[in-house]
Amino acid sequence: MNCELAHERIVLAAYGELPDEQVHELERHLTGCPECQVEREQLSALAAAAACHPVLEPPANLTARARLRLDEALDALPPKRWYERLGGRLMNNMARLQAAPVAVALLLLAGTGAGAIGGYEFAMNRAAHVAAQAQVETLAAPQAPATPKLDEVANISSIVRQPNSNMVEVRYNRVVPQRVEGSLEDPAIRQLLMVASGDANSAGIRDDSVGLLAAECRAGRSCNPAGIRDALMTALRYDRNANVREKALRGLEPYIAEDMRVRNAVLEALLYDNDARIRGEAIGLLEPVEADTTVRQVLSAVATSDQSPQIRNVSRQLLSRVPEIQ
Repeated sequence: MNCELAHERIVLAAYGELPDEQVHELERHLTGCPECQVEREQLSALAAAAACHPVLEPPANLTARARLRLDEALDALPPKRWYERLGGRLMNNMARLQAAPVAVALLLLAGTGAGAIGGYEFAMNRAAHVAAQAQVETLAAPQAPATPKLDEVANISSIVRQPNSNMVEVRYNRVVPQRVEGSLEDPAIRQLLMVASGDANSAGIRDDSVGLLAAECRAGRSCNPAGIRDALMTALRYDRNANVREKALRGLEPYIAEDMRVRNAVLEALLYDNDARIRGEAIGLLEPVEADTTVRQVLSAVATSDQSPQIRNVSRQLLSRVPEIQ
């Protein structure tokens, strides 16, 4: 018996767990080995000192708590990859299959394939990481500013010069032309036409859009008070182009009798529009409501003060056909 085995049996003997047949072998070894005798004496003294302390009974739920903590620790471990689990199973089963050369050869072959696949996966992940890093570095590298196309610049929003440098930051807004096609009944087309009716930069665009909106109103197609009708009244009151105002006036004709707001807009055109042609058309459109008190008052004012003799004469003729209100 060597000393290493003797040390293991000394521990078992100290706690009364060494079989009887091994006790005699240990005693024969201790007779000729002073070092192991010292080891037994020290361990016996330690066991005697421990015996002086009362033995504490473990809590009743110690096993349950230990299992719970073990489950939590296992859940916290990162999941193994499939080839790692396969390798572990191969290692666990290797000892059982040592007597089966064919099976061992098959397992070794499977392990080699798993290792090759794992290496391939690692290489692909590494290549993806390198590519992503290169892309980040490329994006982070300073880029030469792109030369803006002047026809796409709507306006300049800010100009800032960096202190103690010749670097200048110019921020601008781009104009990106878009195109949409649809029926006049399409709400998107109608919305764009209403926006175009207020385009201050192009009288032609306003003329086209107001003409289309007016045609829709005269045809009685969805000329809602809060939609196209408002756009036409705005054009009649404020547009600088007489053709645009005239088209708006004609588009509002079907609603003079039913919509007081439309009637007031036409009366304002009769009083204040600087184009005699529009004032004359406004008088003709007011004939269906000539008996209205407000209409009569405006016609009376125009009949006496309008600069155009023709407008004054037409106003008097219209008033003459309406009996006086007693």
